[in-house]
Amino acid sequence: MRMISEEEARRRVLQSVDLLGERAVPLSRALDCFSAREVVARLPLPIFDNSAMDGYAVVASSSGKGARLQVIGEQPAGINRELRISPGEAVRIFTGAPIPGGADAVVMQEDTTREGDEILVNVGVDPGEFIRRRGCDLAEGQKILARGERIRSTTIALLASQGFADVTIGGEVNAAIVSTGDEVVMLGKKLDQGQIYDSNSILLQALVQRCGASVTLAEHCRDQRERLIEAIQRGIKSHILVITGGVSVGEHDLVQATLRSLGARIDVWRVAIKPGKPFLFGKAGGCAVFGLPGNPVSAFVTFLQFVHPAILKMMGANNLDLPKTPVRLAVDLANEGDRTHYMRGRIDNGTFVPTGRQESHALFGLSQSNALLPVAVGESLKAGAIVEVQTWD
Repeated sequence: MRMISEEEARRRVLQSVDLLGERAVPLSRALDCFSAREVVARLPLPIFDNSAMDGYAVVASSSGKGARLQVIGEQPAGINRELRISPGEAVRIFTGAPIPGGADAVVMQEDTTREGDEILVNVGVDPGEFIRRRGCDLAEGQKILARGERIRSTTIALLASQGFADVTIGGEVNAAIVSTGDEVVMLGKKLDQGQIYDSNSILLQALVQRCGASVTLAEHCRDQRERLIEAIQRGIKSHILVITGGVSVGEHDLVQATLRSLGARIDVWRVAIKPGKPFLFGKAGGCAVFGLPGNPVSAFVTFLQFVHPAILKMMGANNLDLPKTPVRLAVDLANEGDRTHYMRGRIDNGTFVPTGRQESHALFGLSQSNALLPVAVGESLKAGAIVEVQTWD
């Protein structure tokens, strides 16, 4: 199968995965999920005219500088005491409290002098001053949540203000992760010469969870066909299976052949990006199978470009892209290769600085980065240029 473009690979991946069924969850469990329905306001905000300050509710026309007003009552926040004032009168009022009938302004307590049952107004007062009008923030029937929109902490607060106890979100994605390789050792075990710890599995679990999906299986498999068959059969019981390592063309790279022997359909293999060329995608029954390279940076980049948007689509997101931000480039960069190169770097005060060795094994440099800059084939970028980078945290 020929090497294909990143755009074509992404198209094939997204075309092959489906939106999962919706479910209702309490607001307390909805953070970072995606709304399955459009939601409109059923209450205005504020619900009633209320005071923006602690002070006195007054009639503006009788409350000029130097006016003396009779205090006839008090209205705290809470139940409306249904007080009413006339010109020359005032009601002691507190922030968030309902505005008494007849009042059309609030004068701050700092701008008055209290003398028994009277106040002396020390400033001019304009009609509407320090009054929050009903519906000035949000109108009844106004859209407050779009279908596919990520539910943020502030969104949860807005839904709560409308009396919603729960919200309908997209389905929960279950993911299985299988790392491969005879050289890989699980954490806590002793390393022998030529062996490395399994950092990819931990990395991918974190990335899956950051997407909002659940990891239902995470295991390591040696380069043995029988054991790989068993691991894959367990993994394809989940919505997605992510396999790292063993997807290239070496004698010990068994993943593609093993998948085919199990009846999987391979839709993508070898993509024109760096790092990450030996990327694989296919379907095994209803499970979406992703084969990521064994080098950690390659696994990271291919996850973000292909697995991340697939998970978001399955969860019902309306925006599948990583966040992007414009930054100023700190150094000259050029891509003389035959694939788009995702440069790892760090954004510091609006400037993008490449970090560490730009090689597929360089995990330390990746750990110091917080952005990816795609540099197209043949592209040369000069220091000081404004470029757009992808972020993930």
